[in-house]
Amino acid sequence: MNARAKAADRRASALFWGAALLVIAILAGIILYILVNGVPALSWAFLTQAPAKMGREGGVLPMIVGTLVLTVMAILIATPLGVGTAIYLTEYTREGPVTQIIRFGAESLAGIPSIIFGLFGFIFFVIELDLGWSILSGALTLAAMILPTIIRTAEESLRSVPVSFREISYALGASRWQTVTRAVLPTAMPGIVTGIVLALGRSIGETAAVIFTAGSSLRLPTSLFDPVRTLPVHFYILAREGISLQKAYATAAILVIAILLINFVAYYLLARFSARRGAVRR
Repeated sequence: MNARAKAADRRASALFWGAALLVIAILAGIILYILVNGVPALSWAFLTQAPAKMGREGGVLPMIVGTLVLTVMAILIATPLGVGTAIYLTEYTREGPVTQIIRFGAESLAGIPSIIFGLFGFIFFVIELDLGWSILSGALTLAAMILPTIIRTAEESLRSVPVSFREISYALGASRWQTVTRAVLPTAMPGIVTGIVLALGRSIGETAAVIFTAGSSLRLPTSLFDPVRTLPVHFYILAREGISLQKAYATAAILVIAILLINFVAYYLLARFSARRGAVRR
């Protein structure tokens, strides 16, 4: 390698390092700003009490419960549909018009703004199906919104599994379903779980689609047909209407901490799973 090539390589390395450090700095700046302003307002009472005076006083317990229930419901609905679609596209059909239409539909869904999902959910689930502003309406809308993420990540994970795994399974007399469930899915599981975690993070932080379909009730929900206010919606209302910026920052801090914990636990479990799979193979 001549001197000119070495200099170009050093410049490229410096550029890439600078870009990576800039991204990390932006992320760290946002997280630190939210935590510095929000953590001092956090307390056990804030986490375990219901809001009072439109959120100016009290806590966020109903919002925490509503966010958890709404997110879990959306994941439970979207994951079987998304993974099942990915399995169909990779294992049960060949490339053709049908697969192209499915992929085009998934890509189109991924590009639709969340406010449009909210409008669709309001018209279809809330009004046409008469589900009202409820956890169920919000979960169905969120499931439709995160479905493309799960489909694409699951499909890429399944395609990354070596063809030899399938060939060996078929050679041993396994059926297609046995090959998928015992050879392909376990190998692709880390990538699939990563997609689910990404979808989980998006659904937790969603505001526009939720406020149109799940409502903004301050009460603790008791059934899937009750309206609910999630943490992002609560933060938006507190900040936009100037009710309490201190409570708004505290709510945002809870969201940031929750998302960081979810990602940390997910990647830790994925690392353990991958290490265990590698040990089994050896």
